[in-house]
Amino acid sequence: MERCWPPYEKGNGEPGLKPASCSSGSLCHQRWHCHIFLAHHFIAATACHEAEYGRQIRERCLRPFKLSMEGIGQRLWCDWDETMGTYGELTNCTVAVAENLTCYWPNRLVDEFFVAVHSHYFRNCSPSGRALRDPPNSILCPFILVPILVTLLMTALVVWRSKRSEGIV
Repeated sequence: MERCWPPYEKGNGEPGLKPASCSSGSLCHQRWHCHIFLAHHFIAATACHEAEYGRQIRERCLRPFKLSMEGIGQRLWCDWDETMGTYGELTNCTVAVAENLTCYWPNRLVDEFFVAVHSHYFRNCSPSGRALRDPPNSILCPFILVPILVTLLMTALVVWRSKRSEGIV
C-alpha cells in the first residue's frame, strides 16, 4: 500500500512534499492534486479585500441607515420598536456585502463598524433597549403629593396632640 497524504514524510519521519513514490495517475497522485486544489481554494476564500469591504459597507449599508435614522428622528433612536427594522437591514446589508466579496462574517471590520454605529446612534440608550421617559403627570403627581400631604398631616397631628395634652395636665 502506497503512503499518502497527510502528511508525506521525507524518510526521516519529518513532514515533506509529495513523495517520489506518487506516480502520475496513482491514487496518491490524485489525492495530492486534490489537496493542493483545496488549499488554493481555502486561501482564495479567506482572502478578503478589507479596504474594499469597508468602503462598500459605508456606501451601501451606512448611507441608507443614516437616512432611515434621520427619518425616525433622534428622540426615537432608543425605541427598539422603531429602529429594529432599520437595524436589521443594516445587519443584513453587511452580511450581503461580505458574501459578495467572499469575506467571513462577522469579522474585525464588522465589529468595528457596529461599535461605531452604536457609539453614535445608541450611546444614550438604556441596556433594556426601551426609551426612558417620565411617566405621565396623572401617575407622577400622586406619588409626589401623597408623601408630602402625609408628612404635613402627621406633623399637624403631633402638634395638636402635644397642645391638647398640655392643657389636661
